[in-house]
Amino acid sequence: MDLLVKPFSALTTSEFYTIVKGRIDVFVVEQACPYPELDDVDCNSATQHLYWFTEEQLGAYARCYIKNEQYSAIGRVLISKTQRGNGFAQKLVEQAIAVCVEQWPSKDVYIGAQTYLLDFYRSFGFSAIATPYLEDGIEHQDMILKNPSA
Repeated sequence: MDLLVKPFSALTTSEFYTIVKGRIDVFVVEQACPYPELDDVDCNSATQHLYWFTEEQLGAYARCYIKNEQYSAIGRVLISKTQRGNGFAQKLVEQAIAVCVEQWPSKDVYIGAQTYLLDFYRSFGFSAIATPYLEDGIEHQDMILKNPSA
């Protein structure tokens, strides 16, 4: 899996369409969670989109961005249904952390994790910083990875 990393301005129309379609397939359709999938984070000039296409479909995706000027953040983490179970999630999160550290070396890394994945994110050093909450009907918990470059 060779992930590409690009800001919004460098994505082609076709790349962005494939990314959005994959995100909607997972977060809206598969998780039965109707919500506005696109937001201003996508087109922010600082946001970095990490993605891998397989046969012109989205195989893996995450975005790295600044959250509330306080943290770097990883969001919209997904492995497509057909690519799960191959170890790609670990590689994706490792690279997303590396992008956050490279782009924003003085900031802790934030993730709003679905609670069934807490142990997965703990394996990277993330720690819970709040109690679980419902977001779009799915239980999440805020987690922080203390400044990995410190």
